[in-house]
Amino acid sequence: MTTMPTALVIDDSRAMRLILRRIVTQLGFEVHEAGNGREALELLETLDPMPQVALIDWNMPEMNGLEFVTAVRSQERFRRMTLMMVTTESEHGQIVRALAAGAHEYVIKPFTPEAIAEKLALLGLVPSGTMS
Repeated sequence: MTTMPTALVIDDSRAMRLILRRIVTQLGFEVHEAGNGREALELLETLDPMPQVALIDWNMPEMNGLEFVTAVRSQERFRRMTLMMVTTESEHGQIVRALAAGAHEYVIKPFTPEAIAEKLALLGLVPSGTMS
């Protein structure tokens, strides 16, 4: 029995979580959601298996996306999880900060389902051309 890959969508916007959930579900992922970084960290403690990928907004209350990336990267057991920022932060300096903190990819909102699929394919998490 093969288990479905899992994704964690972290965004304080319920509408954005719904959009991302729909996209990654179509790509074959089971999806978990959190409204901010702190909630996501608490959820990670309970999830087994660990999500293969987290799609993370930057601007959230309590714990923002960059703080979440930093927290996850500081813990050995979460190191294998792929982290992808999905945010309106489009300034080059912000992108560099997120990647330096440990994010693997960066998608700027607004995005297309194909853009998300392409990034996940680049990361080796879905076959190329999945949404064409």
